[in-house]
Amino acid sequence: MVGISEERSTALLRLQDVKKQYVSDGQPVKALDGVTLDVADGEFVALVGRSGCGKSTLLNLSGAMDFPSSGKVLLDGIDTSTLDDAGLTQLRREKVGFIFQSFQLLHTLSVVENVELPLLLAGVSGARVRAVERLKWVELEELAGRLPHQLSGGQMQRVAIARALVHSPRLVLADEPTGNLDTTTGDVILKLLKRIAREQGTAILMATHSLEASALSDAIVRMRDGVIMQVVRQ
Repeated sequence: MVGISEERSTALLRLQDVKKQYVSDGQPVKALDGVTLDVADGEFVALVGRSGCGKSTLLNLSGAMDFPSSGKVLLDGIDTSTLDDAGLTQLRREKVGFIFQSFQLLHTLSVVENVELPLLLAGVSGARVRAVERLKWVELEELAGRLPHQLSGGQMQRVAIARALVHSPRLVLADEPTGNLDTTTGDVILKLLKRIAREQGTAILMATHSLEASALSDAIVRMRDGVIMQVVRQ
């Protein structure tokens, strides 16, 4: 058994002997093969490995966007496979934030409208105030009225981070968040992710193919062929 927080009796995110199998061209493909992993509040964990090693599948399962073929995924003590569609939507809206390599901003909405959108969809009052607060946190409040195409790549990713944090999630899942950025800008984003974990106690689970990108994490989880090969604490 491999775990990040094995000394803890509980974990914010817990994967227990998780297997995920797909069928491709009539043949079974093992995306994950017996993964056990614990992530606690405030931990910054990097999943490292080549494309196809299972990183994105693990993120999807962790965020209740997909479900294991066998084993369990527990998020804040909740078995994600036991929830109906309404329960899954509520779980993701309340406990999970997502950051993508391609930013996933809506280009017809302003910066502040992109950030407040998750709250509006959830029917939360005071969405604009909270969105502005998050933009201040990532030092972009002065760009609130701009459209995404008027921003640099690093600025767009900071907007995406503000959007991921606007509902104060317990867990943030980041899929190659520096993949479309130059090294200097990527370092800024990585330091911001570490700050999120330290100052807000938010767990960060980041997928990356680069050991350099994982340098600021608390632990590096090396994956290959759907299996965790090694966990290195830093």
